[in-house]
Amino acid sequence: MSVKPESASDLFAGPFALGTLSTVDGPAFPALVDPEGRALDLRAALADPSLTMRGLLEQWPGVLPRLHALAGDAALAWRPLSDFRVLAPVEPRQIFQSGANYRQHVIDLHVAHRDPADGRSEEEARAEAAEIMDRRAAEDLPYVFIGLPSAVTGPYDDVTLPTWAAKPDWELELAVVIGRPAFRVSSAEALDHVAGYTIANDLTDRATVFRRDMPQIGTDWLRSKNAPGFTPLGPWIVPAESVGDTCDLRLTLKLNGEVMQDESTKDMIFDVARMVSYASQSARLLPGDLVLTGSPAGNGMHWGRLLQDGDVMDSSITGLGAQRTRCLAEEA
Repeated sequence: MSVKPESASDLFAGPFALGTLSTVDGPAFPALVDPEGRALDLRAALADPSLTMRGLLEQWPGVLPRLHALAGDAALAWRPLSDFRVLAPVEPRQIFQSGANYRQHVIDLHVAHRDPADGRSEEEARAEAAEIMDRRAAEDLPYVFIGLPSAVTGPYDDVTLPTWAAKPDWELELAVVIGRPAFRVSSAEALDHVAGYTIANDLTDRATVFRRDMPQIGTDWLRSKNAPGFTPLGPWIVPAESVGDTCDLRLTLKLNGEVMQDESTKDMIFDVARMVSYASQSARLLPGDLVLTGSPAGNGMHWGRLLQDGDVMDSSITGLGAQRTRCLAEEA
């Protein structure tokens, strides 16, 4: 049993958003959602019975004017969102994930993990870390790795914490949804390939980030980030034109009602355009793919409080709505 949101529609920017819905026993379908909490089945509205969200995104931006026209048509067969289950808004073929992309977060990590023999004050260590971050933003490249689509789950679904995950943690992130194929695009071109944005929570088991048997080989993202349900996604894809400037969106995550993460995307070291451009230099980005842009300060390791059975996370990003996720411990 998943935890339902307090409001079915949740506030999002613009005249409409996109979602993937289903009835209790019916197939998933792409829907247009309006701010009044109503949904329109796009299979019927666009006369395509087999339409999926990914299929819709493959028609972007040509389909966008049609969506605007549908959103303003009160005579269509709109239904209350409460009639449906809200699923992850898209099934991506590829997920590109980013680490160490929020300045304050990385500075905190730099200070927390400095050599115990380092005799400098915390202020001096922070100043050094800040200088490194500024140089990195100006001269270096984003840190991007690959996630599995099988880890994606809906925005209100329960997430099972595996028995082997000793330190499960949260990572609220702005997720970019690709709308046009992108390969070796520049930063100046990158945003032309973005259909919209959604919310992702990139759950991570901190205990398995580094292999115990051979830590020198580096990070083990397969083990630590890709358990089923470890990427709650959605609820909506909000078109890029409605979101506007992504350089000052507020990310907020509450754990059992207590604020844990509360930061602006202005703290990102590499902005959306640079992230999309960088990923496209090595891989061909496809419609429906996701580019996760990193998580700000305030993860569980910072607070010394990791996810436990029964915990509820409420996550929101300006203009994108909100998701609610309950954690359940896997039975031994």
